[in-house]
Amino acid sequence: MAEITRRRTGELLRELFKILMAAPDGVRAREALQELSVRVNLTPYEADSFESGGRRFDKIVRFATVDCVKAGWMVKDKGIWSVTDEGRAAYAELIDPEAFYKRACKLYAEWKAAQPDAEPNTAANTSAAVSVEEAENTAKAVSVTFEEAEEQAWTEISQYLRAMNPYDFQDLVADLLRAMSYHVTWVSPPGKDGGLDILAWPDVLGTRPPRIKVQVKRQQQSVNVDGLRSFMALLGEDDVGLFVCTGGFTKDADAEARTQEKRRVTLIGLEKLFDLWEEHYDKLTDRARRRLPLRSIQFLAPGG
Repeated sequence: MAEITRRRTGELLRELFKILMAAPDGVRAREALQELSVRVNLTPYEADSFESGGRRFDKIVRFATVDCVKAGWMVKDKGIWSVTDEGRAAYAELIDPEAFYKRACKLYAEWKAAQPDAEPNTAANTSAAVSVEEAENTAKAVSVTFEEAEEQAWTEISQYLRAMNPYDFQDLVADLLRAMSYHVTWVSPPGKDGGLDILAWPDVLGTRPPRIKVQVKRQQQSVNVDGLRSFMALLGEDDVGLFVCTGGFTKDADAEARTQEKRRVTLIGLEKLFDLWEEHYDKLTDRARRRLPLRSIQFLAPGG
């Protein structure tokens, strides 16, 4: 990437940060890269594509963001990129694009040196310095490859869950509760359910509180505070509520759930649901696994 200077990389990163900082909940990586490519004028080199496919510009930016992640300026989670408070502070402090990227590179180097398997500092001679740089570039390339594969996998999984039949999705949640050692006593059949989709207990006889009341929604839009309050109205003193929604929850709804003193309720969005499914996958029945089958693929662990 000799055609890309540190100043140019810094310009791209600062514009990327501007996009991400405007979205407190983060932006999907592909959407952020597309928006960035519209905001900046791509050079012919950046706009060119690799023989294996994929635009060179995307790879350049992804490669540079590895430094920002290890610097503590960015977070990447299931293909969602967001800027941390440290990243916002760095953006405000380091106005010069080149200084911005240099600081990220410096912090990456410090992170790398602190790793247990870090190589001794051999940058005293030119050949050794080149070897160290090549090793770091290889590590970053592995990290980017892993990141892209992870994003693709999550895109397919989330689309699959969002397209699932609502009652199949409801059964998936019930299967997960069983794998978590809860005893599901009732799952709502098709038709009106009065706001409850699943009832479960900590013990098989249903004699030990709390009773767990679950509402499940497979929808695109987020549940707002009014929707949450309607569900909480169904909770008694000895009940715990679980609200599962593929569309997530608004900030007001999240705050309402966190500040409750009498009615205990836990909100579970799509990402949390999948994390729980993955965590308890070994305890699922074969029939349950067929609802959302997973298969592990081994990748070289990204060291950068």
